[in-house]
Amino acid sequence: MNNNRNRLVIAVSAVSLWALSSHVFAQDFPVQKVLPLELSTQAAMAAIKKCHDDGFKVSVAIVDQSGLLKVQLKADGAGPHTLDSSRRKAYTANSLRDSTHKYAVLVAQKPELQSLTRLNDNILLLGGGFPIKVSGEVVGGIGVGGAPGIEFDEVCASAALKVLKADETYEKK
Repeated sequence: MNNNRNRLVIAVSAVSLWALSSHVFAQDFPVQKVLPLELSTQAAMAAIKKCHDDGFKVSVAIVDQSGLLKVQLKADGAGPHTLDSSRRKAYTANSLRDSTHKYAVLVAQKPELQSLTRLNDNILLLGGGFPIKVSGEVVGGIGVGGAPGIEFDEVCASAALKVLKADETYEKK
């Protein structure tokens, strides 16, 4: 009888520890928002279309929260350099958590910040990149390259942010 009681106590204890540990274990991992591939592709196409409608041939890149390429599209006739610039702008906006244009202006105004341009080979401080923020959390970045001026790249990137329902679309008012 003592043996059965001991087994019962051990079994109840084991089940209790398992239930408690799985609850605690689940709390240790934060929930992370992820950019869905299909929505990212639609957003990149919206940016390409906006630039095309405005007469520009560009490339668009969207990176995920880790700065890794999620989607990249090159419009027909866009220069080969636009692939690299769009990816680097997207990476920079995601990594620095703000507009690439804002950092380009900041570095121009404060030469002591020039080292920002050399953080790594992926950083590009040139307008046309924005972080993608959803519910206050940066979930990625978008970069557009190839329009004849950063303000045009930014208008196209903003069109993509609308599709993503991002917190900010960085539209000029």
